[in-house]
Amino acid sequence: MAERLSKGGLLIDRDQPTTFTFNGDALQGYEGDTVASALLANDRMLVGRSFKYHRPRGIMASGAEEPNALLGIGEGARFEPNQRATTTELHDGMVTQSQNHWPSLETDVGALNAWVADKLPVLSAGFYYKTFLFPRVAWKHIYEPFIRKAAGLGKAPVEKDPDSYEHFHWHCDVLIAGGGIAGIAAARKAADEGKRVLLVEQTAHWGGRALVDGDQIDGQSGPEWVAAQIAALEAMPNVTLRTRAMAAGLYDHGYALVYERVSDHRPGLTGAPRHRLWRVRTGQTIVATGAIERPLTFANNDMPGVMLASAARDYATLYGVLPGRKVIVYANNDDAYRTALTLHQDGAKIVAILDIRAQAAGDLPQQAREAGILVRTSTGIAKAIGGKRVDEVQIGTIQGEKMTGREEYLSCDLVCVSGGWSPVVHLWSHCGGKLTWDDTSAMFRPDDSRPPTGSDGQAMTKCVGAANGVLHTTEILPDSMVRAPTEDVLQPHWFTPSRGKYAHGTKHFVDFQNDVTAADVRLAAREGYESVEHTKRYTTLGMATDQGKTSNINGLALLAGALEKQIPEVGTTTFRPPYTPISMGAITGSAKGPLFKAVRQTPMHGWHDANGADWEPVGDWYRPFCYRRAGEDRHAAVNREVVNARRNVGLLDASTLGKIVVKGPDAGKFLDLLYTNMMSTLKQGRCRYGLMCTENGFLFDDGVVVRTGPEEFLCHTTSGGSDRVHAWMEEWLQTEWWDLKVATVNVTDQWAQVAVAGPNARKVLEDAVCDVALDKGAVKFMDYVEGTLAGCPVRIFRISFSGELSYEIATPAGYGMALWDALRVAGEPHGIMPYGTEALHIMRAEKGFIMIGDETDGTVTPQDLGLFFAISKKKTDYIGKRAQERSDLVRTGRKQLVGLMAEDPQMVLPDGAHAVKRRREHVAMTTIGHVTSTYYSPTLGHSIAMGLVENGLSRRSEWIDFSTGLGEFMRAQIVDPVFYDQAGEKQNV
Repeated sequence: MAERLSKGGLLIDRDQPTTFTFNGDALQGYEGDTVASALLANDRMLVGRSFKYHRPRGIMASGAEEPNALLGIGEGARFEPNQRATTTELHDGMVTQSQNHWPSLETDVGALNAWVADKLPVLSAGFYYKTFLFPRVAWKHIYEPFIRKAAGLGKAPVEKDPDSYEHFHWHCDVLIAGGGIAGIAAARKAADEGKRVLLVEQTAHWGGRALVDGDQIDGQSGPEWVAAQIAALEAMPNVTLRTRAMAAGLYDHGYALVYERVSDHRPGLTGAPRHRLWRVRTGQTIVATGAIERPLTFANNDMPGVMLASAARDYATLYGVLPGRKVIVYANNDDAYRTALTLHQDGAKIVAILDIRAQAAGDLPQQAREAGILVRTSTGIAKAIGGKRVDEVQIGTIQGEKMTGREEYLSCDLVCVSGGWSPVVHLWSHCGGKLTWDDTSAMFRPDDSRPPTGSDGQAMTKCVGAANGVLHTTEILPDSMVRAPTEDVLQPHWFTPSRGKYAHGTKHFVDFQNDVTAADVRLAAREGYESVEHTKRYTTLGMATDQGKTSNINGLALLAGALEKQIPEVGTTTFRPPYTPISMGAITGSAKGPLFKAVRQTPMHGWHDANGADWEPVGDWYRPFCYRRAGEDRHAAVNREVVNARRNVGLLDASTLGKIVVKGPDAGKFLDLLYTNMMSTLKQGRCRYGLMCTENGFLFDDGVVVRTGPEEFLCHTTSGGSDRVHAWMEEWLQTEWWDLKVATVNVTDQWAQVAVAGPNARKVLEDAVCDVALDKGAVKFMDYVEGTLAGCPVRIFRISFSGELSYEIATPAGYGMALWDALRVAGEPHGIMPYGTEALHIMRAEKGFIMIGDETDGTVTPQDLGLFFAISKKKTDYIGKRAQERSDLVRTGRKQLVGLMAEDPQMVLPDGAHAVKRRREHVAMTTIGHVTSTYYSPTLGHSIAMGLVENGLSRRSEWIDFSTGLGEFMRAQIVDPVFYDQAGEKQNV
């Protein structure tokens, strides 16, 4: 049985006892315990059930590699599922619970899965692809509800998270990930050279394996050396140290994310966030993340009481917990002997050390023999035997992957296994570092000849210590006096076969969390999944929350054996950030609640709010849908605003329109590549409407481009598109046309913009005192001029989205409210009235102008919309040009933009309604199009709509049916999409 030792435990404070609960039972631990060490101290070996088979599972590891001990931590609003007991620090009053079982951990109905799987060939690799195909009608009513209920491990929290989170930005010369001896030594070296150093360690303590392995450094014990080095680093002003801070991912250009758990161990700490996400820019990253011990694969190797040898050593040395009294150590290397010696010194009976190697002649095996411990070579475990914890093991003589000799059984309550070590190369791989197979140590290690490099070709990342495959202290610290036993090389061993009467129905687990067995991996190979990435997805090997930290190498070796290949030929799966899961709160930071998506406000927002604005969200903004007066509904307010703009003059806050400056000698050339029409020929002081398409040829934004200087353009975008379009520009400049001399900047927030539209628009500007002549001859349609208006510096664009005489006036944002007030006052004699977005949309639809997001849905081309005037026939290329020549985009039968007039003038077609080709009653209909925009036009006294209809341009005057649901239809006639002032006389007055 497991128990707390009467003395020892480097990390616990025995003067600070704590109480906690596990599944409702009150238990005791100490300050410094992890939940795992405290559970073991209370002899709680069974801590959960496996994902697929619901087999009993216990604590296997002591760190982030733990695949089994996933618990629900906390309660109420602070409940969090799937937390590793091995990395969660204990605090007083903590509430913990096991998961993935019903009705209880000890008695779980789901365990029938394991019993059935032992008897029948079900639930093996790919069972979900094979089992639920027939009858198909059963999927919705039988399979899907059952699978959804069974899927997942922990329960998602349902209450609002009360804690705070934050983001932190940091710049340094060197980021060092890992606070073991290799990381500490690298930090001392860099700091002594005067570099700014950030050293982070994912656990709550420094030192790594130096605290438990017993090596001496420069005459000091491992813990003493670590304490002295950390004290020296803390005294250096150019060094920043952080524990509980995990380097989550490395990216290009020296960018790294560090996940710090600030107050998990001290809940309710006043003024402190729970988690902090560091955004680090560094000149160099040193990866000192250590190595992970691999388990051995034998029958029932998942049973509670089967533990990694290094973990058992950690619990005894760091936490004063003896994980078992009758111990068997099963290994293929010398390091596991350290565990046997440690547990022996702490009072455990070491039943035997089973070494698969033919010889064990190193210093550590010799020390074990001198201590009176039985060492049996060429021996392995065929099967662990027990129920909810191991009781005994079946052993035999190992010859390759065969087991010979007589059947023999050894009684035990703890099996410590060690199959060698795998360097933690995840961070190295995140940023493009390559791996090489080390046959001697049976590990993938970083390939120093193919490191991640910066733009100058210099290596920006390097691995040191065990992360680089260097496992021994004497090699990690070559300039120090290290006293440590020598170690012989390990012997790779990937599978121990079952034997005798227990061979049938046994399972050899590779991925413990996802219940992937050796048989699953071999089945995948037989069924043709030769790629390791395909095998991973077919079997779910390495796809659990531990991301295969203990299973990947064993799985690769078994796949290689099944394919009769060498392990390097099979390769590795892809390591992706984060290294371990990070909280959603840390990702969000402070951007939650009202800060989740900040509402952008124009300089005139306060005036709108005080004057009846009925708000609607538009992208990141709130814009007035209309301005309601007393007794008005939305419909009446909108109609009033449209009629007034058509008859008198309207005032619109257009500040939300995207505004991007593109400047440089190659600005015109760049815009020619971005837009479908020619922009380089645009004369200074003129405007041109332009379209932007994706590489697939589909329209994704539009707007007016203005040439403001010889090498400068101002590109207007949709209100919701400014950030997207600017990012699009930068992506092409940085990745494809990096040699163009062009700079871009998003100036949307720097300018307020007001549209004055209607027959009296010119009079309003003249009465507001404009120093620019505004008559038709001086400022023509699509002209641009600069000047002052009502004392405000302005840019005046003679453009129109309403079809009326219209000016859009931009002024620096600080002048926005003053300009708005001046125009209102000047417009009073002329019947000026503000109008909102709905009036804007109605007027643009009356003119047949498209709206991105209404007439476009990501599958529509400019040609579908009839915008041929905006597609250059002279240019050899623009983004999307070649795609638009593909057969599917030029075929007849594509949906084309049309106008629609409902048969009943007062009935508005439903937005999105499908145009249908009706057949006989009770027979399915064929969709031939749909409504994209639909309104009631007070100008025309008739409902109008725009839509996309198959071959719409050739169906003018045709009447078609639109389904309104429940077997009801509306008829509408296809007409020209320009409903109002087709000659354009009003906007050109």
